[in-house]
Amino acid sequence: MSSLVVAHTRYLLLEQLRVPISLLAGAFFPAVAMVAFVVPFAGSDPRAATMATGSLAFFGAMSGALIGLSITVAQDRELPWNPYLRTLPAGPAPRFAGRILATLAVTVTSMVPVLLVAGLFTEATTTPPRLLLGLGAVVAGLLPFMLLGLFIGLVTTSKAAIAVSQVLFFPMAVLGGLVMPPQLLPGFVQAISPYVPTRGVAELLWAITAGSTPDAVALVMLGVWTVVAAAAAAWAYRRDEGRRFS
Repeated sequence: MSSLVVAHTRYLLLEQLRVPISLLAGAFFPAVAMVAFVVPFAGSDPRAATMATGSLAFFGAMSGALIGLSITVAQDRELPWNPYLRTLPAGPAPRFAGRILATLAVTVTSMVPVLLVAGLFTEATTTPPRLLLGLGAVVAGLLPFMLLGLFIGLVTTSKAAIAVSQVLFFPMAVLGGLVMPPQLLPGFVQAISPYVPTRGVAELLWAITAGSTPDAVALVMLGVWTVVAAAAAAWAYRRDEGRRFS
C-alpha cells in the first residue's frame, strides 16, 4: 500500500511541476499582500506582523487545497485515464492518499515566499518550536478545505469547479480574518466569523505563533466543518462511483 501511495504522490507532483504557473499563482498574492499591506503598516509591530504572516501564509495554502484540488479532481474525472484507474485492484485509497500528499506538498511550498518576506522585511518573530507547531496547524487546518475541494471536484465539471471553489474561497478568507484582522471587520461580519472554518485555523495559528487566546467557538466549528466535509466528500465519491458503473 505504501509503495502505491508513493507512486501516486510522485506522479501527481510531476504533473504539478509540468505546469509551474499553478504553483507560482498560489504564492504570488499572499506575498504581494505582505509587501503591500503588512510591511508598511504592521511590519514594525512584532505581534501584529507575526499574526498577519500566519494568516496570509494559510491564505495561499488554502487556495491550493480548495481551488487547486477541486479543479484537478474535476479534470481527472473527465479524462479516460480515470475510469481505468478505478478498475485496478488497488482501490481508491492510494489515489486519494497520493492526491492529499501531493496537495499538501504544493500548498506548504506556497507559504515560503510569505515567510521570507516576513523574515526579511518585518519584525515578525517566533521560536523554532512554535514555527513547527504552526506548520502542523496549517497541515491539520487544510484538511476540511481539501475535503471540500474533493467534494466540489466530484460533483461538478472542471469549469464549474473553478467558479464554485472561488465563490467559496474568497468569502471564507475574508470572514475568517485571513485578509484583515477580525476586529477591523464590520460588526455583523464579526458575529459570523467564528462559524467559518478559516477563523478556526487562524485562531490556532495566532495562538501558536503569537501566543493569543483562541476563540473556543471557532475551534469547535472547525471540527464540525471537518466532519461535515468528510461526510460530503465520501457521499460524493460513492455517488460518482455509482454513476460510472451503473
